[in-house]
Amino acid sequence: MSIKYKINTPVSADQFIELLRQSSLGERRPIDDRECIEGMLKNSNLIISCWDGEKLIGIARSMTDFHYACYLSDLAVDKKYQSSGVGKKLLVITQEQLGPKCKLILIAAPTANSYYEHIGFTNNQSCWILEREQSICTANNHRKPRVLTESFFWPIFSC
Repeated sequence: MSIKYKINTPVSADQFIELLRQSSLGERRPIDDRECIEGMLKNSNLIISCWDGEKLIGIARSMTDFHYACYLSDLAVDKKYQSSGVGKKLLVITQEQLGPKCKLILIAAPTANSYYEHIGFTNNQSCWILEREQSICTANNHRKPRVLTESFFWPIFSC
């Protein structure tokens, strides 16, 4: 096993999709929407990847200003390599690329909460999500938000 970590090395949509399928993240990402996957890769400005030979086995995909905030969009590790330190190393290398005051921020799947707490993240209950099909509430359309349905893990609100 020849494991190598790489910084901002190109990852193809096919490699990323296959990794998502081989990890638990595939069920929560648009793996059937190639255009979306390509956009996700193209517009990320910090990608740490882990390779076993030519096979992509892990990725930490982020968007950051490198000074204040780094949003970690995806941390995916092939199930065969989980619990071997690959995910933790991807996060360590990500953090090493950031400035000394830059926070690493992510939204965890409920099943991953204990992992992030275990490796030193602090839980923050102040995360808010506006699903794409929802509109920003303005003075013209503002009503008290109400829960419509469950989307992914978060409720969708309506104005």
